[in-house]
Amino acid sequence: MGASAIPVILMTALWGCVGIVLPLFVPKGVNRGILQLVLMLTAATCWLFWLCCYMAQMNPLIGPKLSNKTLLLIAKEWGNKIPDL
Repeated sequence: MGASAIPVILMTALWGCVGIVLPLFVPKGVNRGILQLVLMLTAATCWLFWLCCYMAQMNPLIGPKLSNKTLLLIAKEWGNKIPDL
């Protein structure tokens, strides 16, 4: 699986709107600065989390490939019954 530009652009645009555009529409009040900061931090952390998950799928960590001989040896050592082949 390789990288594709379309999901990266779409998610960046989505979280960019949340972090850049939405803070402009927060109503005036005592906590306006806090609400703007919350929106910006939420957008940044959610985008970064999504990007890390997306990139992790490009090169997944898969367990070791064991030969049949190694698997039979492990089964014998762990006390599993091994059928006669």
